[in-house]
Amino acid sequence: MNILFDHQVFSFQQYGGVSRYVSEIARKLATDKNNRVEILAPLYINQYIENIENVLLHGMKIQRFPRSEKILIFLNTFVSKLLLKFRKDIDILHETYHFPTNYLPKGAKKVITVYDMTYEKYPELFPADDKNRSYKALKVREADHIICISENTRKDLIKFLSVPESKTSVIYLGYSIKGKKDATNYNKEKKPVILFVGERRGYKNFETLLRAFGRSDFLKNNYSIVCFGGDKPGQNELSIMAQMNLDTEKVKFLRGNDEMLSDLYSTASLFVYPSLYEGFGMPPLEAMSFGCPVVCSNSSSLPEVVGNAAEIAEASDENELLSAIERVLSSSTLANDLIERGFERLQHFSWDKCSDETMAIYNKLKA
Repeated sequence: MNILFDHQVFSFQQYGGVSRYVSEIARKLATDKNNRVEILAPLYINQYIENIENVLLHGMKIQRFPRSEKILIFLNTFVSKLLLKFRKDIDILHETYHFPTNYLPKGAKKVITVYDMTYEKYPELFPADDKNRSYKALKVREADHIICISENTRKDLIKFLSVPESKTSVIYLGYSIKGKKDATNYNKEKKPVILFVGERRGYKNFETLLRAFGRSDFLKNNYSIVCFGGDKPGQNELSIMAQMNLDTEKVKFLRGNDEMLSDLYSTASLFVYPSLYEGFGMPPLEAMSFGCPVVCSNSSSLPEVVGNAAEIAEASDENELLSAIERVLSSSTLANDLIERGFERLQHFSWDKCSDETMAIYNKLKA
């Protein structure tokens, strides 16, 4: 089968869960000699897709520039349309995001993956002129099949966009952060760290964690927060830090590669994920794979993903989040129990399983 993944996510993500998902399933699908797997990304900034064995990458890596994503998407869409205009050998076009595109090769079936329904569930968190909702609605109508990365995401998709359930499938993601043994360690001394990973804005609910941390003498006297990924601290975050007498030694903001992230996962005392909404929630699984205990919110897909392998707190309840954090950090028995349950929970998720189930959908569409 000839399978083509398009450029969209690789135009705006250097690192991140969506581009990791696409690169991993492309890698796995390409191990089958009956498949021809291609990634068409004329100009890309992504770190994952270079040198994937047996995957044909059509494109050139360029330097990431601030606010260049829209230009890249436009250029890549234009070039892709030209390159695919006369292709008749593609069986599956798997679009990696939901920007407006119009380059489906003749005879190909279109598959899209819906990662979450954040724009639909929390429209107030986004600009009034944001077009992501209308773009996604269009893509959902156009697709021959829709993959959702959790049951919660499928439920929200059906609710907000009235999609027939028969047009959807749920396929869980895997996890794959790997560090290098000779990598320079950020946390060489294994200092007591509470780790937060990813974007912090809006529904990610980081400010609730910041306030909870600032209220606890136990946490402030013994731990620091390290935020990995995301933008520089915003004015609201800096204001809360000032109110809570938290300096940049107590709350650190870092960006880096997978090697730095793997070091943080493996040395952190606790990983906290207080998000109000997630389509899946890959970071808790990544933390579990490094033997890091997890506290997360009880919202959206997170209970579905973590099962009994995390300490759960009400997403918007600062007191409950603080209690959950202090329970784990003050009890080595509880922390070790969560670590063991985390390793057991990971058996439910793998990229092999994800790619096998994805291939089954492709086969069904082309039958």
